[in-house]
Formats: sequence, structure tokens, C-alpha cells
Amino acid sequence: MKTQTSAQRPYQEVGEMLRQMITQKQYVVGERLPPERELAALLNVTRTLVREALIMLELEGLIEVRRGAGIYVIHDSPQQPVSLHKASNDAGPFEMLQARQLLESNIAEFAALQATREDIMKMRQALELEEKELASGAVNQSENGDRNFHLAIAEATHNSMLVELFKQSWQWREDNVMWSQLHRHLVNNDYRKQWLDDHKKILATLIKKDARAAKLAMWQHLENVKQRLLEFSDVDDIDFDGYLFESWPLYATHNPPN
Repeated sequence: MKTQTSAQRPYQEVGEMLRQMITQKQYVVGERLPPERELAALLNVTRTLVREALIMLELEGLIEVRRGAGIYVIHDSPQQPVSLHKASNDAGPFEMLQARQLLESNIAEFAALQATREDIMKMRQALELEEKELASGAVNQSENGDRNFHLAIAEATHNSMLVELFKQSWQWREDNVMWSQLHRHLVNNDYRKQWLDDHKKILATLIKKDARAAKLAMWQHLENVKQRLLEFSDVDDIDFDGYLFESWPLYATHNPPN
């Protein structure tokens, strides 16, 4: 893989290489692309990087992802110009998750020491809303409860800069077409029940004012989000072990395991 330039992200470079393979007829219309694992080995990159590149090509109309069947070439030239970002954000979905994991685990740690009774009440109200949204059974459920819960934790730091950083990261997610395309492959909303359980565990640590446990609970929640997205969006198999953006181990800056 060539050296990354300031104008391109790694997945865009991989996408360009795959695009050239298609336009140069190495893979023709109607043909199934090799599995992600083989493409990653061929291009000497990780499978998550291939995953993000394929999302980009899918948005361009070059390929079609058929869950359980593979990825097929449907056109040999881009069918539509795709703006991969708004607000100058063209990060891939797993890069954004890594950033959130680093930011929000530290926010939770600090919030555990600063949260007031009113802050905890806001978190409880957010969880109640999240439960109502889940109970509705709607296919395209609102994520207001989810957002309100994470926002309430940021606000519990009583640091306006941390609140703004959280809001910006969430807005980037909302505006990111790569993130939206990844979610189109999720077949149901059952995973949202796990997020609610995760949130309840986070709240329990905040009520106890256990900063270390709060940081770990938030870190694990976003780790669960990543694992679920990798599993549900993988068209080859669910036993996926390659990552572009590794999780930052909590023991890197704290007590290492014995």
C-alpha cells in the first residue's frame, strides 16, 4: 500500500486500488469479488480497511453487498458522485468509534467525580426514553435516548469544552454517509438492547462515584458497539479478527495486568 497523503485517508487509497481493478476489468460486472480476507492479503492491509473501502465503492454504485452471498460488481464506472462527508468529516466508521472510545471513556471517568444528583436524574430520564424507544418496536428507531444519555454524562463533567467535543463527535457521526451506509446492513435492532444494558452498568458506576469503573464501563460499551458493527456488517463470516483501529487498552496508562 502506498504512503498516505494528507488529501486521502487510508480507506480511500484502498478504495482507489479496488476501483482501478474494476475499471480495468480485473473484476467484471456480475462477478463476485474475493472475500474481504483475500482482498486484505492481496493489498497488504487490514480487513477493516477493506471494509471501509467497500462501503465507499458501494456508495459510488460500483458494487452491491449481498449479505450471506458476498460482494458483486454491478457497474464498471462510478454511477453517482459521492460526497463522503459534511463539515469536512470523511473519517471511516471505525476510526470514529476509536475516537469516541478514547474521548468518552475519559469523560465518564471525570463525570463520576463531578456528577450531581440532578445530573444522575438526567441520565435516568435518558434511559427511560431509551426503553420507550426500544418498546416501540419500530424498525427505524429514534436514538434520542442513546444520545441524551451520553450527553448527560458529558454535561455531568460541568466542563463546557468537553460537552462541545461530545456534541461535535456525535454530529460528525450523524452527518457521515459512511456510518449511515454501514448501518443499512444491520438486519434488526436487537443490538440496541445490549446498549441499554451497557448504559445501565455505566450509570451504576456513576452513582457510586467510582471513576475507574466508570471509565472501564464506557470503554467496554463502545468496544461492544464496535464488535457488533463488525459482526453484523461482515458479508463473509462473523469470525472477524482484523482491525484497522485497535482498541486503546486501559492498562496502557493505569495499572497493568499481572
